[in-house]
Amino acid sequence: MALISGISSINDNSFYSKNTFINPLKTPTKSSQERVYLPMRIHATTIKQLLITKPDFTRIAPLEGFEFDTYMTEKAKLVNHALEQAVPMQEPLKIHEAMRYSLLAGGKRVRPILCLASCDLVGGNEAHAMAMASAIEMVHTMSLIHDDLPCMDNDDLRRGKPTNHKVYGDDTAVLAGDALLSLAFEHLATRTVGVEPARVVHAIRELASAVGSLGLVAGQIVDLSSEGKQDVDLEKLEYIHVHKTAKLLEAAVVGGAVVGGGSSGEVERVRKYARSIGLLFQVVDDILDVTKSSEELGKTAGKDLVSDKATYPKLMGLERAREFAGELLAEAVEELDFFDSGRAAPLYYLAHYIAHRQN
Repeated sequence: MALISGISSINDNSFYSKNTFINPLKTPTKSSQERVYLPMRIHATTIKQLLITKPDFTRIAPLEGFEFDTYMTEKAKLVNHALEQAVPMQEPLKIHEAMRYSLLAGGKRVRPILCLASCDLVGGNEAHAMAMASAIEMVHTMSLIHDDLPCMDNDDLRRGKPTNHKVYGDDTAVLAGDALLSLAFEHLATRTVGVEPARVVHAIRELASAVGSLGLVAGQIVDLSSEGKQDVDLEKLEYIHVHKTAKLLEAAVVGGAVVGGGSSGEVERVRKYARSIGLLFQVVDDILDVTKSSEELGKTAGKDLVSDKATYPKLMGLERAREFAGELLAEAVEELDFFDSGRAAPLYYLAHYIAHRQN
């Protein structure tokens, strides 16, 4: 028997879960009968107490003919074009150059593509979600610019290029991030077409919640205050990453479903999917930080180890962190069972891409 922890819908800032059990075995075995499963409030908090079997990643068979690489390339081109149009070069030249430097620096565009895929999942028009997708990437870029500052993570390399403050100075980097954050909400509010006003407001609310003092900022402040401390346990580590990383991924996926016309039930399904892949993204990030080089990652590798930050490999061990990533992937994929398999294919492949990415 395998444990799949599905995350319940919540209104506060905690990360509770409810447990459901699936039994992929046709007949029970002695080993399966001997396993003991404990209730989980926080995924990682009790993960060391679980006897984890490798989840079955093939429950949703990959669709024949779906070209994931082509899909990602085509969607990234659309997103890049939209971002290029959203932030043209204009006066004051320096600030717009700094904004464009980081916003248009490449990257995989996972968050905006998740937004577009979620819109399509519920039968929406991709054009309706492009403003939301662009806003998500603006907020994400802001977070990277600010996170790289000397007063924060103090990094010199991002996406294989010098970080924004290394090129334009700390003062301009701060302002470039501020400008992108403001533009994200203006863009979402004014450039979303063909969508009911109430749904636009809902999407704005999701994005604001993800980035504010109960979202990304909460994760960042707890992360900063935890550096170098030895009392950071798995529960606090998960709090940091749920807020610092997963919340914005959740806003991307939920926002796409909202502007795409999804029902409340569909929105909650994709929310659960997003929470699983959001935490999965960070677990994999921690693994890559200790297994890849700076050249492979396009950013400074091993910084967490040098700064003695708590990570999943540090607290759980590398192999157990990989097992935890597998569990989160299985949870995410399970939520896609309730949708048309053709429309769910991009999100299915995106979940696996996040789990198995190499940078």
